[in-house]
Amino acid sequence: MSEFVLTLVQMDCLYGDIERNFERAEAFVADAAGRGSDLVVLPELWSSGLDLENAGAYASPLVADADEGGWFGQFAALARDNRVWLTGSMLESQGGRFYNTMALYSPEGRLAASYRKIHLFRLMDEDQYLEAGTAGVMHELPWGCAGLAICYDLRFPELFRRYALEGARLLILPAAWPHPRRMHWRTLLRSRAIENQCFVAACNRVGTTNDVSFFGSAAVIDPWGETLIEGGETEALLTVRIDLETVEATRNKIPIFADRRPELY
Repeated sequence: MSEFVLTLVQMDCLYGDIERNFERAEAFVADAAGRGSDLVVLPELWSSGLDLENAGAYASPLVADADEGGWFGQFAALARDNRVWLTGSMLESQGGRFYNTMALYSPEGRLAASYRKIHLFRLMDEDQYLEAGTAGVMHELPWGCAGLAICYDLRFPELFRRYALEGARLLILPAAWPHPRRMHWRTLLRSRAIENQCFVAACNRVGTTNDVSFFGSAAVIDPWGETLIEGGETEALLTVRIDLETVEATRNKIPIFADRRPELY
């Protein structure tokens, strides 16, 4: 089975209001499940917004399932209660350190994979308050293998090429990508899809925080670089059916991986 229904939750992430963000996410995820979604993606730091200076107030330990509690436990419960695969990034605490962590929970509410953001965005002081991750992460979903990344990672093509070479057919990217760099966002999404012949599912937030505005344009791009769905600048659920067999068809048509000469690079 290679077909599934994906929903991107293009939401405003209220600054420092984690309880309200959870309430709103609960409604969005329930709506997505009602549309028949198999996989639901929320934006980067959707639960707290970019209040990194107060990360300790919102961060919680990563947990293995919904019964363990904490904010990640509540996130896992959203997956379990709606019977969907669910992902998005939140603030994780471990040993007195804080991480921008993308958790992927199964429809049973169990942790399937987690990815700590490797590339911290110094223009928003991530490097001042957070620790960087140290490894890329892939996970075999029921429909195919997915590579996980967050926002600023999009500017580092080496990570996505590694994912593609190791079998990824889908690249999932929660983001908080602001104006005025919409052209960069749209160009880089297409580049990562075309050069790796993968689907790219990228969920950007909307709204304004401390005079920084986020433009949305959450999108799913196919391996040919065609846009299957794209949001505007307001809150929206973006739902699309994907067939990952398109990846093999694209790679057979233009066999870039067979023609690579890595010994020369």
